[in-house]
Amino acid sequence: MKKTILIGIIAVTVASPSCAQKSTSSAPEAATKAFSAKFPNAKNVKWDKENENEWEAEFKIGGVEYSANYTSDGIWKETEHEIKKSEVPANVMATINTEYAGYKIEEMEISETIEGLVYEFEIEKGESEWEIAIDATGKVTKKEEKKEEEDEKDKD
Repeated sequence: MKKTILIGIIAVTVASPSCAQKSTSSAPEAATKAFSAKFPNAKNVKWDKENENEWEAEFKIGGVEYSANYTSDGIWKETEHEIKKSEVPANVMATINTEYAGYKIEEMEISETIEGLVYEFEIEKGESEWEIAIDATGKVTKKEEKKEEEDEKDKD
């Protein structure tokens, strides 16, 4: 009887995914496998469906909160994590300070995609709110005004 229980425990342990990578949603196997290969040290992994064909994993590595997006068939799309102002290169901050003078930085992230790294900012001045992305050379690569309904949705 003890051998049967021990074998059962071993079988469950071997068949289970890593304890560090517990999922709170049923993301497709291809996405979770690709994620595990790219982020073997991820902790507290939580999956959410981003859209029809994309899944987002939120997780921690070394105490830093990350998110990574994968297609349903396991193709990595993007990894993001928040950063401190001190981690933003001087030329990127120079772009913020000249092109967006007077705006308050609400959030800063670094985003990695197949195209490379960009620094993403949510900035605000009065009623005007923008999401901008700046590459490592200081060039603005995305500028999108946030709409009120997006702000309300974020509060829910």
